[in-house]
Amino acid sequence: MAGTTLAVVALVVGVTLVAIAGTLLFHAARGWARLIFVPWSLAILAGLYSLSIALAAVYPPHASSDGPLPADATRVEMTSADGERLAGWYLPSRNGAAVVLRHGAGSTTADVRQHARLLNDAGYGVLATDARGHGKSGGLGMDLGWYGELDIQAAVDVLAGRTDVDPGRIGVVGLSMGGEEAIGAAGVDRRIRAVVAEGATGRTAADKAWLADEYGALGLVQGVLDSGTYGFVDLLTPADPPATLEESVRDSAPTAMLLVAAGDRPDEESVAVRLASLAPARVKVWVVSGAGHVAGLRTDPARWREHVIIGFLDVALAVESQR
Repeated sequence: MAGTTLAVVALVVGVTLVAIAGTLLFHAARGWARLIFVPWSLAILAGLYSLSIALAAVYPPHASSDGPLPADATRVEMTSADGERLAGWYLPSRNGAAVVLRHGAGSTTADVRQHARLLNDAGYGVLATDARGHGKSGGLGMDLGWYGELDIQAAVDVLAGRTDVDPGRIGVVGLSMGGEEAIGAAGVDRRIRAVVAEGATGRTAADKAWLADEYGALGLVQGVLDSGTYGFVDLLTPADPPATLEESVRDSAPTAMLLVAAGDRPDEESVAVRLASLAPARVKVWVVSGAGHVAGLRTDPARWREHVIIGFLDVALAVESQR
């Protein structure tokens, strides 16, 4: 059963049981004793909400990857360190540099073809991979990207072994979940020399701690719900909880990073600015005016090319721009 269905069922059944039990106990109690049922009910409902979100993240539906390969692309298969079979396709490099391209949650390599084409037109080799449980890759999906480090390291292994790629000029470009995975992978794999992460906001409860500073009491409430959600996620999945984005940024030195934030999503800019402040010499931020989540390329293709490829990757991976 897909995670979304499980989440809805759990929430509906849970709310129904809480309502029935609460009503019976409320009528059975007397006087001030009835007051305990208000916080009790709220706590149970908060737990059910967190559980429903966790179920949706840990058991997502398997996103399908349809359509033909991009022109000049070849299919690639690889195996992660924990034995999972992963799939993708590769566009060869003409400048000696290459990037792993990672899609977001609920999508596949089919959704990043425009990014792949623009990067390859600029001379970069592009290895677009389906996250496990997505597209043509095996395994269980995980919409918080907790397997991302393993998946990306397998892809970097492939690039490092190719004759058209200089193993010292490998980067990762990721969108949303893929961007968070890219930051995490850079924290554990020194072969990654550059990261472009678009729409990255968080993959652990600690990543959301800033909400309390920004929004006060509402942020604190959200923090409590997030702690419950990620606690359930940890119980439900065999994946180990990843490092926080802040820890990964600190551990990724000397990797260069470009954090791309949507102009219409203030949370993305807030997270990007906070992360960049940890290492301002090597972590930069670009806010795409008027763009929605991971819509930077679609909103402004010319500036995406200028900022991401010419202004960042060409410099970080030491290539001559192919204008």
